Amino acid sequence: MSDLVPLQAVLNARTSSFPGEAAGAGRRGCPLSDLRDRLRRAGLRPTRQRLSLGWLLFGRGDRHLTAEMLYDEAMRAKVPVSLATVYNTLHQFTEAGLLRQLALDGSKAYFDTNPSEHHHFYLEDEGQVLDMPDCGITVDSLPDAPEGMEIAGVEVIVRLRRRPGSRQS
Repeated sequence: MSDLVPLQAVLNARTSSFPGEAAGAGRRGCPLSDLRDRLRRAGLRPTRQRLSLGWLLFGRGDRHLTAEMLYDEAMRAKVPVSLATVYNTLHQFTEAGLLRQLALDGSKAYFDTNPSEHHHFYLEDEGQVLDMPDCGITVDSLPDAPEGMEIAGVEVIVRLRRRPGSRQS
């Protein structure tokens, strides 16, 4: 059985707040209304496709996924979207500050539903991204930015792979 929440269940919900937001944070207490408000606050029109993909993205807490992973979830949830629409929506959400794009592998981009500043582990063998616990990582001796530029942020990605002979748990 799929652990994806059908969009119809979201449309019928009236008592809980949108996942990832404090209880009572939404004006109406309806997850779909909270998502609509979130999109509007980000400057995006809450179209049916954005709402459907937004629910799939944000309805299960903080996570990391590719466009292909979201497209597969959308197909299983019977959301009628194309892969191109998924890519466009992910990029629109990223530009609006709702997602953070991670450049981990030259062939794929991962999107993080937690756009706050934090670092990541990347499990190369599994293609999996994990949030790094806040352990006070500091980056010293950054180069000066070129003239007319400023450093917008520093991202630490620690790549991991299993040692030969070690077991997967």
